[in-house]
Amino acid sequence: MSEALRLVDEGRDVIFPVKGNSMLPFIIGGKEKAVFSPVKKIKTGRVVLAYVDGCRYVVHRIIKIDNKKVTLMGDGNLKGREYCTLTDIKAEVNYVVDQNEKKRCLNTFWRLSAALLWRILRPVRRYLLRLTSL
Repeated sequence: MSEALRLVDEGRDVIFPVKGNSMLPFIIGGKEKAVFSPVKKIKTGRVVLAYVDGCRYVVHRIIKIDNKKVTLMGDGNLKGREYCTLTDIKAEVNYVVDQNEKKRCLNTFWRLSAALLWRILRPVRRYLLRLTSL
């Protein structure tokens, strides 16, 4: 991870495999890769790579920015949030790359709208996520 972050700090995009299911259905762990880019715009709704709890990195969506405190939550998470500062955000994730090397933007109007709707549907996400895993 340190080498990837060094390259991002130099202004380069870095493609990095994603593990886990915390970003379902928008990023599929084990099948898609995140494209880490230098941070240009920290904004609610964006997916970022952040250093949380002083010990680990997560790729999660920003759900709230209050002064310099940022609240993150994975799209696939039913509960639990992470917190960090603006300086703990190490990269933006604007694109994912699927198994066929097809690049998909996460920041289109439609995808950001779908992510907002997905967040509103949190009480029923458990059932919707089961449907996606069939």
